[in-house]
Amino acid sequence: MRAAVIINPAAGRRSRIPPADRVRVAAATLAARGLDGSVRLTEGPGHACELAREALAAGAEVVVAWGGDGTVNEVGRTLVSSPAALGIVPVGSGNGLARGLGIPRDPAAALLYALDRPARTIDAGEIDGHVFLNVAGVGLDAEVAHAFARASGRRGFRQYIAIGVRGLLTYRPPSCRVESGGTERTCRPLLLTVANGPQWGNGARIAPGARFDDGLLDLVVVEPPSRVRAMLQALRLFTGTIAGARGVATARVIEVRISGDPPIAFHADGEPLLSDKPVIDVRVLPGALRVRA
Repeated sequence: MRAAVIINPAAGRRSRIPPADRVRVAAATLAARGLDGSVRLTEGPGHACELAREALAAGAEVVVAWGGDGTVNEVGRTLVSSPAALGIVPVGSGNGLARGLGIPRDPAAALLYALDRPARTIDAGEIDGHVFLNVAGVGLDAEVAHAFARASGRRGFRQYIAIGVRGLLTYRPPSCRVESGGTERTCRPLLLTVANGPQWGNGARIAPGARFDDGLLDLVVVEPPSRVRAMLQALRLFTGTIAGARGVATARVIEVRISGDPPIAFHADGEPLLSDKPVIDVRVLPGALRVRA
């Protein structure tokens, strides 16, 4: 088997394995397994996509993304509709896809898992032409993603939570129209999330019933009656009961159309994005990706 390991040296600075040692660990693990492969470091945004394309061209059967949700998305979206499988070594601040798939959090264990585990097929999603593997959305989570990307200094879960709390107090949801499955509604959602997997990361489950392989996406529209209610409901993300909260509507969908005044801020697996169009289309990509999980 030929394998490739793509490492983001900027991700997971607090990992037990320092960035300088990751290449050596990966190379030694490949050698111990008798695998033909390569280990490469990313040099900036988008580079993981380029390295994944090179791995595919070289005949890799498994391509391992060692990094956070952004690195995993770059590698995974490059592998969509290819015969190669995605492996994940999660060292980011959220690790939503890895957590949802039950991948070990210890980097050394996760690398062995990626190399030894049989592949399974999962769905992916597409929002405004951008592929996501786990969760996409419009609303507060998109605003938080944009603010988190702009943040300076050490970025981690605590800073993400602090930005989210500030957003709960200050974010003013714009009006939008949501169309799916022959139904249409106009609302001002605090959150409008389309989920392939159950959680954003760190145990915050926005769509507890979502399954990666059911050919559907879970649409979650959160329109709480007040700010206080919204803050109380946020705690239900960690108990898996958000779907039963007041002002929360859920549906399983194949596609969704979201209309509003541009520019529309949204995110795909935490990557902050903007659309200058008045309409954003979201759709499921059934069985699009093979993953070692």
